[in-house]
Amino acid sequence: MSDKSEFSMRAAYEQFLEEVIGTDIVWGISDGEIWATCDSEDFDEREVIPFWSNEYLAAKLCTDDWAAFKPTPIRFDEFIDDWLHGMHEDNVLAGVNWNESLEGAEIEPVLLIDDLLDEE
Repeated sequence: MSDKSEFSMRAAYEQFLEEVIGTDIVWGISDGEIWATCDSEDFDEREVIPFWSNEYLAAKLCTDDWAAFKPTPIRFDEFIDDWLHGMHEDNVLAGVNWNESLEGAEIEPVLLIDDLLDEE
């Protein structure tokens, strides 16, 4: 990974933290029943659920395999209490502010909880 892409991922991660704290909303994409997931690029045998800090970024990924999906808001408290704790128990990673090429940070849910609560 180049320094530029590491910087871009870090900037996207910081944007995620700031915007989520500012709005109390996290965005995922779903078809009404199923939430978008994919295999991890960084960790074998791990699944990732991608999340975004705003609707616009989430909408950019509603193409190809996810064309039937739409941006779906998740309240901050629900994201922390239900989503991230459950993902930790299920050994699922959180994808944060991925770009259209599905590039971005993959983070352990408990680390994301810590970072979000530190920003509050």
